Amino acid sequence: MCGRLSQYTGIHDFVAVLGMHPGAFVETVGGQPLERYNAAPSQQLALFHQEGDELHADLVRWGWRPHWAKDRAAPINARVEKVAHGPFYRSIWPNRAITPIDNWFEWVDEGGPKKQPYLIRRRDRAPIFCAAIGQFPSAGREPKEHDGFVIITADSQGGMIDVHDRRPVVLNAELAREWLDPATPLERAEQMVLHQGEPAEAFEWFKVDRAVGNVRNQGPELIRPIADSIP
Repeated sequence: MCGRLSQYTGIHDFVAVLGMHPGAFVETVGGQPLERYNAAPSQQLALFHQEGDELHADLVRWGWRPHWAKDRAAPINARVEKVAHGPFYRSIWPNRAITPIDNWFEWVDEGGPKKQPYLIRRRDRAPIFCAAIGQFPSAGREPKEHDGFVIITADSQGGMIDVHDRRPVVLNAELAREWLDPATPLERAEQMVLHQGEPAEAFEWFKVDRAVGNVRNQGPELIRPIADSIP
């Protein structure tokens, strides 16, 4: 999975599709559309996590590393095959979250002078709930310098392999609620992300303008298909 995505829907719209009825909804994101059409690693993105029966939404940095790994860049993704048992993510594996997005981007070498960007979204245009883990504000504490999150990824399937060999693990709304629930055992959470992510058939992809390659570019024109790529 390449490091670029869109998160332009309002947080309350994401919550409505998630279908949760929490005891309380605690958010520091605001009620306006997020309008991140071209979000990149190290930027602050909206992230859901649950504490008891409270659903929380906060802006958290995309990317995380343990305090002892100071000699490497902060990863933005974690491979599903290793995330539950490797030492790197051991401290945050129990800290489950959902990154709600509208789409993500991949770049494909098609033989031209520059790689061609593709947008990937759900065929039904519904929000995409990416399984994530991280270190984020909890129990009322203030954000800290080393807060961050990573998106869990798996091998691509079907035709999506032609676009990229990795994809985010996307959960449907029911599974996303179970993933967020602190009562869900760690063993069950691992099986969910290993075996129950949405299949390639749930998605569609098409070419978009190369302007998305510059993270300074923002706006709805970045998510529109170019003329020869309308699905």
